[in-house]
Amino acid sequence: MVLNPSGSQRAFASVPCRSGAGLKGSHVAEILETCPDIGFFEVHAENYMGAGGAPHRQLEAIRSAYPVSLHGVGLSIGAERPLDEAHLARLKALNEHYEPGLFSEHLAWSTHDMTYFNDLLPVPYSAETLARVCDHIDRVHEVIGRKMLLENPSTYVAFTQSTMSETAFLKEVVRRTGCGLLLDVNNVHVSCTNQQADPETYLDAFPLEAVGEIHLGGHAPDVDDAGRPLLIDAHDRAVDEAVWSLYEYTLGKTGPLPTLIEWDNNVPAWPVLLSEATAAERLLKKAGSGQMSSHHAGLEKRRAV
Repeated sequence: MVLNPSGSQRAFASVPCRSGAGLKGSHVAEILETCPDIGFFEVHAENYMGAGGAPHRQLEAIRSAYPVSLHGVGLSIGAERPLDEAHLARLKALNEHYEPGLFSEHLAWSTHDMTYFNDLLPVPYSAETLARVCDHIDRVHEVIGRKMLLENPSTYVAFTQSTMSETAFLKEVVRRTGCGLLLDVNNVHVSCTNQQADPETYLDAFPLEAVGEIHLGGHAPDVDDAGRPLLIDAHDRAVDEAVWSLYEYTLGKTGPLPTLIEWDNNVPAWPVLLSEATAAERLLKKAGSGQMSSHHAGLEKRRAV
């Protein structure tokens, strides 16, 4: 089923097709003092599930000045067990209180029986998994009352149990549930590098018409036991040039979409994060002006000198 967001009249209820940044507590004071020209801020829902305190005071101040996107990391959409109803209730309360312009979660699992794993683990792409994921998304829509975006994962191995491609799986999830998609371009680059696939071919098959938000982030290079390139979705550094190139390729197909810079570990000073968002903003403006072709013409220097 397709559910529409509530008809809220609160200011900044929608997220514009601009660049945004993940909100970090260490940056809030500087952001409120300098009022940077940035499209939106995104927060991890689980960081705001406590009652009151400094995190909520900071988010209230940001929410009064900027649009906000709410990104969940702990719902465990792909788990075999039913969704945690208490967690769902907390997500509903956050959505109702802050009225974010976008709400998203991951195609992943992080729970087994009563154990919680501090990781986002992949799922096999099979009919059984598809039915379970769709049932879980339907339940999210039913409880929260608005459309959820589902994020494509970063993967390191392929499951022998998979009977369909990731893009075919996501397309069918969208068809059955009416959810939207969050396209993490860094995850595309990471997964395709790790599995020796072509990222542009992946994007060509992706259901781009369902994408409501894009994520960009940094990854850590490594090698596997056979000496082949291995990328870790670390969110601990600037966006790689290969990911900027894929982002430009994506915008050539989709046009401008809300785009978030993720930087969750080794978090830099605010001006560094803002410069990454500014780089994304330049490409969004280029896409909006019709200057971007459906295939990038090569890398350009994107950061201001």
